[in-house]
Amino acid sequence: MDDRKAVVVFSGGQDSTTCLFWALEKFEHVEAVTFQYGQRHIAELECAREICMKLNVHHHELDMTLLNQLAPNALTRDDMEIKEGDNELPSTFVPGRNLLFLSFAAVLAKQINAKHLITGVSETDFSGYPDCRDGFIKSLNVTLNLSMDETFVIHTPLMWRDKSDVWALSDQLGAFDFVKEHTLTCYNGIKASGCGECPACQLRNRGLEQYEELRQGGTIK
Repeated sequence: MDDRKAVVVFSGGQDSTTCLFWALEKFEHVEAVTFQYGQRHIAELECAREICMKLNVHHHELDMTLLNQLAPNALTRDDMEIKEGDNELPSTFVPGRNLLFLSFAAVLAKQINAKHLITGVSETDFSGYPDCRDGFIKSLNVTLNLSMDETFVIHTPLMWRDKSDVWALSDQLGAFDFVKEHTLTCYNGIKASGCGECPACQLRNRGLEQYEELRQGGTIK
């Protein structure tokens, strides 16, 4: 497998776009893969396409709408409320999503002879999703290698970063303004700073405020 090639699991949001810039700095050849799984907002797919076009990154789209049939959730169903549970998983959790996305990304990587897979999951600033944890990623990496008799390496540049640290990384990569203006994180399908009310916007904007305070005060981590 070509150690210079990488595939980024890409949604067009803050995290995956930061990872895309990270990959472009680390590897000679980078491609992105976006999954259609019945998202509420087609704007997410359009945003991913636009960003890849701006960055001249080859973009793949794969149909995973079966997830919507098997795992009803607030990210795909308008009739389900977006809510964070105290003692249960958020209504936005999609069972099996990262398992399937990374598995199909690995199949794609094998076809283009790419050794590296990059995903923007984080155990530091997350919504309690079990498939964003470091243990899951390490376990899946072993499983993918055994299943295809390959030596894939899954990279998680954001695993131990909170949202303020993610903004800091985008700044280090020279992508701060790009990520701020062109990405879509909002559950309500609004680009940039979003609706400001959904959990995704609150997390993103709180991290941005924290980082900008550090930036202005000259105390960046």
